Amino acid sequence: IGGALIRKLLKESKCIIFNIDKLGYASDQKSIYEVINNNNIDQKRYTFLKVDLSHKESINDAVEHANPDIVMHLAAESHVDNSINAPERFIYSNIIGTYNLLNAIKNHFLNLPLDRKNIFKFHHISTDEVYGSLSLNDPKFQEDTNYDPRSPYSATKASSDHLVNAWHHTYGLPIVITNCSNNFGPWQFPEKLIPVVITNALSGEKIPLYGDGLNIRDWLFVEDHINALILVANKGKIGSKYCIGGFGEKSNFQVVKTICNILDNKMNPSSSFFNLVELVNDRLGHDRRYAINSFKIQNELSWEPIYNFEEALNITVDWYIRNIEWCK
Repeated sequence: IGGALIRKLLKESKCIIFNIDKLGYASDQKSIYEVINNNNIDQKRYTFLKVDLSHKESINDAVEHANPDIVMHLAAESHVDNSINAPERFIYSNIIGTYNLLNAIKNHFLNLPLDRKNIFKFHHISTDEVYGSLSLNDPKFQEDTNYDPRSPYSATKASSDHLVNAWHHTYGLPIVITNCSNNFGPWQFPEKLIPVVITNALSGEKIPLYGDGLNIRDWLFVEDHINALILVANKGKIGSKYCIGGFGEKSNFQVVKTICNILDNKMNPSSSFFNLVELVNDRLGHDRRYAINSFKIQNELSWEPIYNFEEALNITVDWYIRNIEWCK
């Protein structure tokens, strides 16, 4: 998501961007440098700072160097299975890292001249998983839904949301928070569901499907999410939260089936790629359903997703077919 945001800002704005990233296992700057080189973008507009947010002194130095007007905090460990197996890493990245960043940004903000204070904003990007799990008949998540995280990942993201909100109310830091549904699109690290299905199918490997395959997610194309983030960063009301959903509730079974159908039409295999699907043991604490009510961001900021699910999935499948070597 951060990479997609940076690429769009480089192409469609005049922003000067400082990208703070520890370069973990899922980090890759190739897409950013491709945009810079292919669009003749002034390289002085993009600065990369290799910083781990869990290192307080390093993040203090990075914030001082960047001297920002807007901070968009997307850094997080985000893979649920990894959080189940190694939760400590998520605590350091998502809780301690957010705490260190907030302190550095608070000190920066308090020392800004009044004209820059008036335009400053800290935008924290979070997840719908902080709200827990819905049954089929439950109303969708919205901004005032009670928090009920079920995994170490979602618990650490919930903690970071609370910290950001506390720094607003206690120290006057001007913040906005967004909670999004499941993202997908080009350049997504191949461990996530949609790229796993595509890449396994193209490699002739089994396609794993958790449990009965009926867990439901609200799928949001990354480009639609980025449009929402930029809108909130520019026009969102200070102290507010906005839920961003894709209007695309699908079961995992439906997602996998649709991808296989798309690949069947594009690749014309001797037998359907769906024959590679294999039910596997369900994930621990696997939330049954996520769904977001996006009425607030629609009503206040006039945001709507541009892409429907099938259109965006076709774009995504085409990208992974062309970039299978990058995935490997």
